[in-house]
Amino acid sequence: MESYTTLIEAINALKNQGYTEDFNLKENCIHCNNGKYQLSPDDFNVDKVFRFEGESDPEDQSVLYAISSEKYKIKGILVNAYGIYSEGGANEIMKKLKVH
Repeated sequence: MESYTTLIEAINALKNQGYTEDFNLKENCIHCNNGKYQLSPDDFNVDKVFRFEGESDPEDQSVLYAISSEKYKIKGILVNAYGIYSEGGANEIMKKLKVH
């Protein structure tokens, strides 16, 4: 299993593996490429998940998702906080992300 010390290290490694799109969490979908693609939960897979804590502040927590879509032939990443700082989204999107 892959392991990374920092969020930046993981992002760079995933980009080298072809996860080049930057996904953004929206209320009922995730989207990328300035909104060109809007993926519902059925349109993507969560391939990998990495969690990180800040060195100086354990409350500084983030999660990195490696996401792919066979339908749109794209791969990318989504970064979100977790815990009390987590960015909300529609229930279906969050369920899909939390499965991993």
